[in-house]
Amino acid sequence: MTRRYRSPFNGKRFIGNNNTNEVHDLDNEKTSCKIDQIKDEHVVTFSPDTHSEAKKKGFDNCAYCIGNSNY
Repeated sequence: MTRRYRSPFNGKRFIGNNNTNEVHDLDNEKTSCKIDQIKDEHVVTFSPDTHSEAKKKGFDNCAYCIGNSNY
């Protein structure tokens, strides 16, 4: 899989899902992530586009593309 350049993804590497409170790494996306099923209104992007920013905002790791999920 790959980064998505359409809105609301806008080419970002780390995408949060505010419905599940998970952050996904689109440079390491796995088929189990189901990122294409996230509704646009649930997509969260981070500025800066870093994993540490997503964690700072309270997002948990996706168990598939990042690992070490707390859920």
